[in-house]
Amino acid sequence: MEDAKRFNLVLLILSGTFAILVGLDLITDYSSGSSGTHLIFEGLLLGLSAGLFVWGISRLIKAKSEIKSLQINVEKLFQEKERWKTETHQLLEGLSVKIEGQFCKWKLTPAETEVGFLLLKGFSLKEIADFRSTKLKTVQQQSQAIYQKTGLASRSELAAFFLEDLLPSKSQT
Repeated sequence: MEDAKRFNLVLLILSGTFAILVGLDLITDYSSGSSGTHLIFEGLLLGLSAGLFVWGISRLIKAKSEIKSLQINVEKLFQEKERWKTETHQLLEGLSVKIEGQFCKWKLTPAETEVGFLLLKGFSLKEIADFRSTKLKTVQQQSQAIYQKTGLASRSELAAFFLEDLLPSKSQT
């Protein structure tokens, strides 16, 4: 990106300088009475270099406009992302409080509550044991205690218990 920018700038400077030099040479040749063919050839060179210079300037203006537009879009996306994060954070905090309240209704112990949250987050029993620095057997027993106290048969039923009302029903999709 930076190399292309530098190349375009050098090309613009060279074409502008070339146009000026050819124009000065054309004026000098005309005043010294050079042949018509020579003047026409230099006139064509002047037109070509001036055209290249104008084309370069127009591309530069277009590029700056596109950069400005992209900067505005990036800023809008950043603001939207921040708004989304704030709204989602508030919703997740509320959901977390509701889940913890349900865990209290089920009379889960603090350890079972922690395991329950980790199960809902999708961690494997081994990952939960590693995370909590406990034995796999302990986590297995705690997860079984959760299923017994809740009357649910599996992790998927536990997740479905909390997600069922969050997702639209088949008739709404």
